[in-house]
Amino acid sequence: MFGTSTAFPLLTVTAAVPAVGAILTAAVPAARRTAAKWLALLVSLATLVLAGIVFVRFEPGGERYQLTESYAWIKDFGVRYELGVDGIGVALIALTALLIPFVILAGWHDADPLETSSKRWRPTQGFFALILMVEAMVILSFEATDVFLFYILFEAMLIPMYFLIGGFGDRAHAGSDENAAAQRSYAAVKFLLYNLVGGLIMLAAVIGLYVVAGNFSLTEIAEARADGSLEIATSTERWLFLGFFFAFAVKAPLWPLHTWLPNAMGEATAPVAVLITAVVDKVGTFAMLRFCLGLFPEASKWATPAIVVLALISIVYGALVAVGQRDIKRLVAYASISHFGFIILGIFAMTSQGQSGATLYMVNHGISTAALMLVAGFLISRRGSRLIADYGGVQKVAPVLAGTFLIGGLATLSLPGLAPFVSEFLVLVGTYARYPVAGVIATTGIVLAALYTLVLYQRTMTGPVKEEVRSLPDLRPRELAVVVPLIAVLIFLGVFPKPLTDVVNPAVRHTMSDVQQKDPQPEVEAAK
Repeated sequence: MFGTSTAFPLLTVTAAVPAVGAILTAAVPAARRTAAKWLALLVSLATLVLAGIVFVRFEPGGERYQLTESYAWIKDFGVRYELGVDGIGVALIALTALLIPFVILAGWHDADPLETSSKRWRPTQGFFALILMVEAMVILSFEATDVFLFYILFEAMLIPMYFLIGGFGDRAHAGSDENAAAQRSYAAVKFLLYNLVGGLIMLAAVIGLYVVAGNFSLTEIAEARADGSLEIATSTERWLFLGFFFAFAVKAPLWPLHTWLPNAMGEATAPVAVLITAVVDKVGTFAMLRFCLGLFPEASKWATPAIVVLALISIVYGALVAVGQRDIKRLVAYASISHFGFIILGIFAMTSQGQSGATLYMVNHGISTAALMLVAGFLISRRGSRLIADYGGVQKVAPVLAGTFLIGGLATLSLPGLAPFVSEFLVLVGTYARYPVAGVIATTGIVLAALYTLVLYQRTMTGPVKEEVRSLPDLRPRELAVVVPLIAVLIFLGVFPKPLTDVVNPAVRHTMSDVQQKDPQPEVEAAK
């Protein structure tokens, strides 16, 4: 299960580069804001290169966990600094490293101080340092195979995210809304409280796991359970599963634990909103696969019917509420809740197609949401409003902006030829194979996605040109450098997903083996 350790600690270095870069960026003098931006961008590009090396060095047909590292950390409690990646972790590390440079470029001016005379205040340096710190923690969480180490990272990433939401809010309405700071503070505190409650419940489950297993090593516990040397009572396993799953469902977010997401995404800057839903929230769904199914297979099967129902509610509820939204960013937030419902549905469909589709959905949703939200952010920054009613006819004055917005929207509704279509199709096929009724209900999310996406485009981009948008400039070179590569990746993975599926599928087979599930065989009527 565990591959051979490598002499060079590649996984540690991949996470350490953005962590060190965050410290260096924060230390740049106040007057050197531009230098801090370039430093952060270069660090993120270096991390992307390292993530690319991890992706290339990973052998899909090899051991389950590769590029492993293991060092004693807290010996008295059996805590180790233990890292390793499977195909699912590799795919999500690549997603994280890919998106962060675009997040930094998109937010190039989002944290410039309003008072240029200040010599001490360094909001720009802090903004980019916090982004890099989140990147480091997320990457390391995808690598951690020690449960206690993962828990620390799972909780620690809340701190920089809290300051990014509460301290660097959306300036589009800051000048006209006297309550903007209070709204940002409310969104940040709500984000923190929801996730802290989930984390505290998970901590109790982590302690309980140590009591029954005697260590925190994911691989050692899984191997002990497989060979029969570790037996966990059914009731105990179910309680431990619920403790882990609750925390991951908050992070994901799954209905009814989702209410923090629209507030957080609405009040954050567009790049930070991308960081929330395209990067940080993926830790929750990733952990369901790695920890819930890996550590508690019987409890996972026991809880599946209820989780499938919650996932279906998330799909339909998120899409319905998105249809009625008047705020562009909140619409994207509710659309993401619907998409996370698809991901969780695919995970707990307990089929190889469903889990492969769920993993691909994590990657493809991250890219498509980043494309749509960042273009929406560029639009909002020009007009100074998030309200859909304040737009109209944008395609006539900014055709490139409108065109990229349309492609991002079409990717969100999973148009064939764009990356999310493949993942959504696999999730639906995998779900239908085991739960036909759930598969049929889930398809309503596709119809509703087409409705809220096309209505959004119609109301903002088509029709008569409103006077307030008549002078809007089209996308600038820096903004094109953000959007065009994301669209290119969406198209590439839409027509050729094989590089991802080759990496993901072996890991999914391991997960299916953990829960002792096989794909349902199609029923074929005998010929008369």
